[in-house]
Amino acid sequence: MTVDIDKQGPEDVPPAGPEAIKAVPVRHYGRYLSALVAIAVLTAIVLAFARGNINWGAIPDYFFDARIVDGAKETLLLTVLSMAIGVGGGVLLAVMRLSKNPVTSSIAWFYIWFFRGTPVLVQLFVWFNLGFVFDYINLGPVYKDEWSDFMTPFLTALLGLGLNEAAYMSEICRAGLLAVDEGQTEAAHALGMSHSKTLRRVVLPQAMRVIVPPTGNEVINMLKTTSLVAAVQYYELLRNAQDIGQSSGATVEVLFLAAAWYLIMTSILSVGQFYLERYYARGSSRQLPPTPWQKVKANMLSLRRPEVTR
Repeated sequence: MTVDIDKQGPEDVPPAGPEAIKAVPVRHYGRYLSALVAIAVLTAIVLAFARGNINWGAIPDYFFDARIVDGAKETLLLTVLSMAIGVGGGVLLAVMRLSKNPVTSSIAWFYIWFFRGTPVLVQLFVWFNLGFVFDYINLGPVYKDEWSDFMTPFLTALLGLGLNEAAYMSEICRAGLLAVDEGQTEAAHALGMSHSKTLRRVVLPQAMRVIVPPTGNEVINMLKTTSLVAAVQYYELLRNAQDIGQSSGATVEVLFLAAAWYLIMTSILSVGQFYLERYYARGSSRQLPPTPWQKVKANMLSLRRPEVTR
């Protein structure tokens, strides 16, 4: 005996889909208010400087003055040489600090403690005024002269900035060296590599990923710190700008001019830091961050791409 089961209801009817969600964005009134306050404050500052007794026309007149350009060149030269001393001394101090020899590690610790614990301006004044303590500098048959003739403003600035930077770079380099796994060193020693060769070929290339980003910041900071050497009679950008301001009477205007030059130079160094970090990021990240030109190119392509209509 068979029983026929009568199927009721419509056949081949697709199931009803979910209802569309009507998303209502949350209104952040605090953001709108803070944006209005920020715009109002910025407008007030701009109007205050615009209405002030400032001769803005003097800035383009002296912007490419020969003394300003020479001062900018001296600032860049002092930055490069001081950072060279700082990086070289920092690597040496970092290796000494990590050494198992208590004498070398103690010397490195004392150096870092002293130069990090005293202001850069004080160190510059100490180097500049050591002539009151030492009348002559005697290096035997190599060099002998009066201290005042030996310690020129350029050498004072170079030693004051470079030796101080070495103390900070040593901590950056030490952090980079400690970031490399100890197994890398053990494997290099197992292959018969010496300690110095292991440091050059294995440890330092991997430590650069940690060392480069803060070093770029130190370069930018060093460029701005060079303005302190005006106190020891070294004619760099700020010192030349001050002389122009005193002779022309546009004291404040020339200071704004010097600030614009510092902004231009630090911006160029920031671009160089970006590409240097991008270079050393190879191998540590699957996809490198896009360059500014690549971002602009991608945005232009997205604007040119036609919209797809359905």
